[in-house]
Amino acid sequence: MKRYQILADDIEASIRAGVLQPGDKLPSVRHSCESRGVSASTVFQAYYLLEARGLVRARERSGYFVCDSAAPLPAQPQQPSQPQDASIAVDVSALVFEVLQASTTREVVALGSAFPSPLLFPLARLGQAIATAAQTLDPWSTVDDLSQGNQDLRRQIALRYLADGLQVAAEDIVITHGALEALNLCLGAVTRPGDAVVVEAPTFYAALQALERLGLHAIEVPTHPSEGIDLAALEHAINRHGPTACWLMTTFQNPLGSLMPEAKKRDLVALLARYQLPLIEDDVYAELYFGDKRPLPAKAFDPQGLVLHCGSFSKCLAPGYRLGWAAPGRFTQAVARHKLTTTLGVAHTGATGLERLPAPGRLRQAPAPPAPNPGSPQGTHARSHCPPLSPRHPRHPARRRLLCLGRATRRLRHPGPAPPGTAARHQHCARADFFGLAQLCPLFAAQLRARVARPHRTSRRHPGATGLGAGAGWNLVRSFRRQLLLVRQRPACHSGSPAPLRP
Repeated sequence: MKRYQILADDIEASIRAGVLQPGDKLPSVRHSCESRGVSASTVFQAYYLLEARGLVRARERSGYFVCDSAAPLPAQPQQPSQPQDASIAVDVSALVFEVLQASTTREVVALGSAFPSPLLFPLARLGQAIATAAQTLDPWSTVDDLSQGNQDLRRQIALRYLADGLQVAAEDIVITHGALEALNLCLGAVTRPGDAVVVEAPTFYAALQALERLGLHAIEVPTHPSEGIDLAALEHAINRHGPTACWLMTTFQNPLGSLMPEAKKRDLVALLARYQLPLIEDDVYAELYFGDKRPLPAKAFDPQGLVLHCGSFSKCLAPGYRLGWAAPGRFTQAVARHKLTTTLGVAHTGATGLERLPAPGRLRQAPAPPAPNPGSPQGTHARSHCPPLSPRHPRHPARRRLLCLGRATRRLRHPGPAPPGTAARHQHCARADFFGLAQLCPLFAAQLRARVARPHRTSRRHPGATGLGAGAGWNLVRSFRRQLLLVRQRPACHSGSPAPLRP
């Protein structure tokens, strides 16, 4: 943890404990630097972090003050829910449709459903990836990817599991239309109409809707707001009602937000293994964590393949693309056959497009090595380990383009007799350098265009010579070389094509 984070956590603890009351002024930056022995930048970063957490706010020429909303709330007793101890038929479709219909209005904040704002996602980059995938689409992949989905995308998801220490093969993953289809496929693969399924109380409304659609009964089990489902009550429900499966959210449960500890997840998997009871784990919120490490799912403690883990990109990458997956363990073939008889496959272009993006988890792969260079005397990949060149290096592309431009302008000064093809080649070289330079430095391109169009003084040897002279060309190159180095990080934003060079 960095120093500014430690400082921010200490101040937040003081606010939560009531040491700093709403309206109190935080210590000045100078005083915090002297007392903590840190730099002013560290203090500012800590205060900015507290501002982002909504605990403090800045007043102009006054300093930082504790927000009124940062007052510590009275401790509320956290008691588990107390549902009925019975197997109940489900009827919630009408209420669910009303909530979803209200969520489609832009003026309404969709607090009743877990839909993030579409403005928070990299839709432009996703569109580029999907467009590239559509252009390089292998025709046979539309057949090969039935019905478990794109092989490369499944491999990337398997690497996500590997980053968390889970060994899941790509052949054991089924790509689906979002996590909801994955959950429904898993539920249909392990249950039959009339069976009973254990759910949390309260639980996600889509789970109740799926039970209603398949003609299943719900067994509600008490759930703690911070630690998840009660394992003793779960074992009692298993012995009394004999359910066929369990549908649980062990990580960031909706709507309670509870996070089951890893030890309790291990005990949960061991309990279900004793009764050979499948667990459908809804893990769509796994990416929404703020710690250093993503919480492990219950799938990480399942050696027998009884956990059917379901995930999605909807909450972290793109909700509208409807791409999810299921890792059903020993039920992979049943889920794949069930998908084959329902939706057959997923949108192929979207799946291959997301396969080109980095995984949203902590895993970051190294870039691919460059293409082989047969002409390199040091081997086929001699340049793959070379460090990037400095902008001042003679072989840097920007510097080489400037030097070539200076030579080309000197050669264009005198249009006298020349070998066949030489003048045309020089003019083509200068024009190519000019267009390349226009992409790097619009200011340099505009002024160079003006200097080229300006008539130049004639000489005795070449009385008809016009255009940019050699000395003027080199002076212009030297004067704008520093400008190019200053703007090398700035993207080019010119419109239109530059005027052609005059011979």
